Amino acid sequence: MDREGDMHTILAKEGDSIMDITMGHDIDLECACEGSLACSTCHVIVDPKYYEKLEEPTDEENDMLDLAFGLTETSRLGCQIVMKPEIDGITVTIPSATRNVRLQGSKIS
Repeated sequence: MDREGDMHTILAKEGDSIMDITMGHDIDLECACEGSLACSTCHVIVDPKYYEKLEEPTDEENDMLDLAFGLTETSRLGCQIVMKPEIDGITVTIPSATRNVRLQGSKIS
């Protein structure tokens, strides 16, 4: 579901990330660091039914999620959710806003 509340059904290939999928279909997900785990702008909220099927987030992902706007118990970074058969049909919601805080070296800018 996008920021305006519109639902999009998209056929995705195994190995594509949520970030790749949204960018390829003109869905507004910022992705400021282009998947390098240096920001939280691709933050999405995963349907609880699918959240438990995902691999555990890494420490780096958790660090970036701490900076995300509207963090929830099922928040993840879209760049880290990679399509696989176990999550076929996954539903994610894009929060209404983002925080564009990007880490450069050891400083937040």
